[in-house]
Amino acid sequence: MMPPGSLLSRRRVLTIAPLAGAAAVGVGFWAMLAGMGRGSFDPHDIHAPALNRQVPPFALPDQAPGHGFSSADLGAATAPLLVNFFASWCIPCVIEAPLLISLKGRLPVWGIAYKDRPDDAAGFVTRTGSPYARLAADRPGLTAIDWGVSGVPESFLIRPGGTIAWHTAGPLTQEIIDRQVLPLAAELRR
Repeated sequence: MMPPGSLLSRRRVLTIAPLAGAAAVGVGFWAMLAGMGRGSFDPHDIHAPALNRQVPPFALPDQAPGHGFSSADLGAATAPLLVNFFASWCIPCVIEAPLLISLKGRLPVWGIAYKDRPDDAAGFVTRTGSPYARLAADRPGLTAIDWGVSGVPESFLIRPGGTIAWHTAGPLTQEIIDRQVLPLAAELRR
């Protein structure tokens, strides 16, 4: 048997709880919009937690024969290189591929297929013209988590010796390549 008034209390809770939740979401959304208006909130301002640190330890299998790589391979690098996390199902990755190809001869690009089926990743590389000098598969996405990847595409410029010098979340653009990637890569070669 219910104590008197408990049914009313339960109804009140069931009415108030969703309203309170909606109000909290509304306040959070308003705060985000206000921050964007002031310029203090940039949804693209995502920083890799591993920036300026040694790449996290990993060893990834080949995505294509002879192309897998590990943190030891990056640590043994004597010149800067770009590591690009991508996926065949990622539309921005398809758009970014010609820019990565344009880096051939100027900066090696090593690719990590993120949460992708091997056949799909191989098809992506074939269709886009294979921008990658080395190619590995991160099927479970655990290496991406260790690197701080929040989505694909994401790119990391690696210093000789294997530390992360630079990172961007989202697709590369010609402006990013010209103003950030290539100047920093040239500086790292000195």
